[in-house]
Amino acid sequence: MTMIRSVTASGRPSGTRFGYRFNIVGAIGLAVILAWALIAIFAPLLIPYPVGDIVDLDYFGPMSKQLWLGSDYLGRDMLSRILMGARYTVGISLAAVAIACFSGVVLGMIAAVAGGWLDTILSRFLDAMNSIPSKLFGLVVVAAVGSSVPVLILTLSVIYIPGAYRFARALAVNINAMDFITVARIRGESTLYLIRSEILPNIVGPVLADLGIRFVFIVLLLSGLSFLGLGVQPPYADWGALVRENIGGLPFGAPAVMFPSLAIASLTISVNLLIDNLPQKVRDRSVS
Repeated sequence: MTMIRSVTASGRPSGTRFGYRFNIVGAIGLAVILAWALIAIFAPLLIPYPVGDIVDLDYFGPMSKQLWLGSDYLGRDMLSRILMGARYTVGISLAAVAIACFSGVVLGMIAAVAGGWLDTILSRFLDAMNSIPSKLFGLVVVAAVGSSVPVLILTLSVIYIPGAYRFARALAVNINAMDFITVARIRGESTLYLIRSEILPNIVGPVLADLGIRFVFIVLLLSGLSFLGLGVQPPYADWGALVRENIGGLPFGAPAVMFPSLAIASLTISVNLLIDNLPQKVRDRSVS
């Protein structure tokens, strides 16, 4: 018996459905990211011991039933310190990348649509900012102003605004040259309308992918600053600071120095896996 597909007025089969196909590797990356995000939010409820309490008489203690990830150089519980460290690593990095990408994308779209002297001034200024090595800029600012969470967030965001600006501007310039933008200009649409309704919807996908990449860069830069002693200050610690303060246990293979490093690796690798395996829109045809 012949199977007949009904067709709608638009010519599309009535059994056609649209959805998103998620690669299993991307799903694993997303699961790890969500797990760390939940840990960062609920860390105070999850830690088995207060982060500052000495719970082991031995330093660099091994893993045990009481101390699942061993103890640090003072005998403090490493599991508790890693869980609380997620709040600083994930929280600071997320706040910094949000500020950097929002500012860079807005400035990039404005420069692309406005053009002229505004585009020239913004581009040359941010190019000059981008020429300064990120670690050197971070070291100078934090050493001069002092290390605190707001200073770290602002410093990291300023470092990555130029890159976000250049990326968004390149996308917006291509969209701005298309015919539908010309038609909108002829209709008399304002610059704000062009940015909000015409350009932004067409660049949001690449911008989100760029946001993920910059999040990884910020996590690594924050960890590097903390490793040098210029990040989150005691008694608090992010993952980079945990590696630095327990580096003396490296010759012994102590869990206290390995697990913070693995935490950094798991977060950054998971973000890369998610970006490389973003869900693809697929069409599922069914017959009736």
